[in-house]
Amino acid sequence: MTTHPETGDDAGVYRTLLESTQAIPWRIDWASARFTYIGPQIERVLGWPQDSWKTVEDWAMRIHAEDRQKTVDFCVSQSQQGTDHEADYRALTADGDYVWIRDVVHVIRRADGSVDCLVGFMFDISERKRAEDKILQLQKELEALSYRDPLTGIANRRMFDRILDVEWGKARALGAPLSLVMVDIDYFKQYNDRYGHPQGDACLKEVARVLDRAAARTRDLCARLGGEEFALVLPATDEAAALAVAARCARRLAQAALPHAGSAVADIVTCSMGVATIVPGSQDQPAGLVEVADTRLYRAKAAGRNRIAGSAG
Repeated sequence: MTTHPETGDDAGVYRTLLESTQAIPWRIDWASARFTYIGPQIERVLGWPQDSWKTVEDWAMRIHAEDRQKTVDFCVSQSQQGTDHEADYRALTADGDYVWIRDVVHVIRRADGSVDCLVGFMFDISERKRAEDKILQLQKELEALSYRDPLTGIANRRMFDRILDVEWGKARALGAPLSLVMVDIDYFKQYNDRYGHPQGDACLKEVARVLDRAAARTRDLCARLGGEEFALVLPATDEAAALAVAARCARRLAQAALPHAGSAVADIVTCSMGVATIVPGSQDQPAGLVEVADTRLYRAKAAGRNRIAGSAG
């Protein structure tokens, strides 16, 4: 294995420059697929002896198994086309760990255009990757928070709108029913006036917990739309099943027995609900379903509250 990339009077100068960098320089002869040079920095970074890097196979087998095939295929393809390229991958260390590497590759071609050799630098980008991963995790956490109601922890209006659109598309494609239950806490202003806003917040949290548990299937969504208004999105659910879910919500809220001395319909916290169901057609829109459920919710409130209104009443 050649220990330096140049010959002649300048060999020592080139070698000193190359070997004083943090990056790891290397050269591969294209015809033989053998390393003709790799910097001694490789041993410090990955632990493999400098003279153990003999062929492209040595490089490939020291790539993490999950990254190996796609990295090798990409680099070979780009090199065959004579295209300079970069590749990020996890390189295995001699002690069984891995280091994130960015390989920057330059293709050297002969006068006739054929590939003569590949030269490049390997950079240890582990710290950068850790920072990037942390940023991505923070972004995911922030995105998750942006879809959550900060008080109750359930989905917010933004998530409700997004999920309703998604489930609407699925229901229309499959010809399946989609149900929506709009929920409003009865006499909540009076509750706040009597017990104070901190207790009102506690009430909202408990109602959210009850509703969320009542909508128990994985795809069911419970969201707080604002104030004391909530909604349940129930995919693949006909009206009878949606009315049963609403009744379960009312029953469990009654079991929670949150005192409400300011209510005109009961001595505990109750809710009014409007239920709407549709098998979406090509001309229908989600806003139409929301409007119907809202209309039925206000019908329930006008009829005396603490009740559920569907298509029949």
